[in-house]
Amino acid sequence: MDNPLALEEQVCFALAVASRSVIASYRTVLEPLGLTHPQYLAMLALWQHGTLSVKALGELLHLEPATISPLVKRLEQSDLVTRTRSTSDERSIDVVLTPAGRALRRRALKVPPTMLARFGMSLDDLHATNAVLQRIIAAAEAAPA
Repeated sequence: MDNPLALEEQVCFALAVASRSVIASYRTVLEPLGLTHPQYLAMLALWQHGTLSVKALGELLHLEPATISPLVKRLEQSDLVTRTRSTSDERSIDVVLTPAGRALRRRALKVPPTMLARFGMSLDDLHATNAVLQRIIAAAEAAPA
């Protein structure tokens, strides 16, 4: 590394550009589903885990309460989820998939292979990339603030 301050040597720069580019690439694939990228991530979590509290959904997505609440509200307005008081803790709000939300999963199954093809990646590439990114996330979250 000749210049440790060179822009192209910064992992933060590469991640920021990659993030913006990847999310922009998803936009045209998600539009027919009526989802934004953050909404797609929330639906992925709900399809995987079933009913989740708003708090648990926010934690899974690494989102603050001020961000997750309006996101869930928009999904509810689209009739993909409902918000209900938890039967086990009345202070907690559960996010539950509606029949339309469950049905959308079938259409969403086309998204991952479409994106892999768009990025020219194999499943092995995807797993390797995700492994590196998970290590970076874990290290960043463990670092002192």
